[in-house]
Amino acid sequence: MSAGAPARPRTDAATPGWERLNARLILVHASLLCAPLASWAGTLVATGGNLNLQALITLGSLLITFLVVTGIGMMRYLTTRYRITEDRVELRSGLLFRSHRAIRLDRIRSVDLTANPVHRVFGLTSLRIGTGEQTYSAGRKLTLDGVSKAQAAELRQRLLSRRDAVQVAASEDDGPIADLDWSWIRYAPLTIWGVGGVLAAVGTAYRTLHEMKIDPLQLGFVKSIEAHYGSVPLWFGILVTLLIVVVLGAIFSTATFTEGWYGYRLEREDGGTFRVLRGLLVTRSVTIEERRLRGVELGETMFLRWAGGARLNAVASGLGDRDENRKRRMLTPPVPRAEALRVAADVLSESESPTSLTDLRPHPRIALRRRINRALTVTALITIPLAALGLWLSTTLLYAAVATAVVLVPVTVALAYDAYRTLGHGMRGQYMVTRSGTFAHRTVALQREGIIGWNISRSFFQRRSGLLTLGATTSAGEHCYKVRDVSVAEGLSFAEEAVPNLLAPFLERVPTHRRDRRHR
Repeated sequence: MSAGAPARPRTDAATPGWERLNARLILVHASLLCAPLASWAGTLVATGGNLNLQALITLGSLLITFLVVTGIGMMRYLTTRYRITEDRVELRSGLLFRSHRAIRLDRIRSVDLTANPVHRVFGLTSLRIGTGEQTYSAGRKLTLDGVSKAQAAELRQRLLSRRDAVQVAASEDDGPIADLDWSWIRYAPLTIWGVGGVLAAVGTAYRTLHEMKIDPLQLGFVKSIEAHYGSVPLWFGILVTLLIVVVLGAIFSTATFTEGWYGYRLEREDGGTFRVLRGLLVTRSVTIEERRLRGVELGETMFLRWAGGARLNAVASGLGDRDENRKRRMLTPPVPRAEALRVAADVLSESESPTSLTDLRPHPRIALRRRINRALTVTALITIPLAALGLWLSTTLLYAAVATAVVLVPVTVALAYDAYRTLGHGMRGQYMVTRSGTFAHRTVALQREGIIGWNISRSFFQRRSGLLTLGATTSAGEHCYKVRDVSVAEGLSFAEEAVPNLLAPFLERVPTHRRDRRHR
């Protein structure tokens, strides 16, 4: 070949070969028909085996559906290929609409593993490769939905080891940070999700029966319950109903905790990544890059706080959009507050967690008045319509309005005081700390170097009170963490202290004589 001849392109023989997904993926798709087939078989047994026309039509529909689903699974298996080369991972898929996507190895920021119950039955796992972008569109992620568990672990190790070849070396701090302690399950019933799950399940069941043209109120067991409630005083029936809902909610919350956090383990891996492993029925493995960690968030819901518990979330970039971020940011389940602070300190490589800062700067008393006004406004919005109906229809409703006001005023005012006491902000080393919340206290420690801007907002009532809300803008987490209802002078001074010279160019200094004229 002459010296001026162009170089030949590399052929597939010179690069790693294309690989298929696991063949058991076809069985996963076929298993989706198990529930309809079981339902049809149960109906057949209940009718004594009489194959009437309706049963034959149902059997034919199930057979066609089975063939379609199995065909889709077979086509997906036959048309999907992937490979890992020296500098990228590639994925080809599709029959009529072909796609070829690739991600450079140095752009890989996370390799997550997820396996639902059906995948686990057949020993498969779904592997998702992310680039750390804030959105998980098709071009920013690759998903291998159907590789064996051993193969997924090997692929994850290969991808992260190649990515880390030019990045962070192993650290002596690598290893486990936290493991599941079953004593933490005592915090599970203290979350509000259990009661919400029970109410959602009841609503779903009612809607399903209604769609099936079945009146739930006409069912035998419902009529029996209604008869029993009719024989007891109304207050007793309401009390029993609330007790049942709370007990069912506690059971649901405990079951959710067990399923979601079984086998929990938080560890620091080679190359500067954190890995969160958890899950009973659906196993999850989430990777968070340490250099993208911008801080932590300590969350304490009301009942959890009363029991001395908390949960810890990561404030990190590269976890996807808002929904994905909320799923992947969790570092711990509900744990004792001291344990959450210990994990936070370990994750941030600090001797003490910045979220343990107790001497936060207080906010002006005018912020307390604003919260009391909100509390009284909420009470008025509830009681005034009830009182108006009482004056129009019945004095019973008027008495109910008075009783409601007597109960709500001290409760809402107490919540307003709690919300004010929660307000605070401060500095600890390289972290800005802010705390707020009523039903759920949130303490956020955000790296000052991760703040890329300030968002200052002032409502009409804040302007009249001389307050503002200062938002620290960052590329991580929820993108804006706020210091609420702080005085104008304190807020601007705090922003300048946190990130010097970031806000100053946008401020206009008011001459002294103009300030004096305003305050006359």
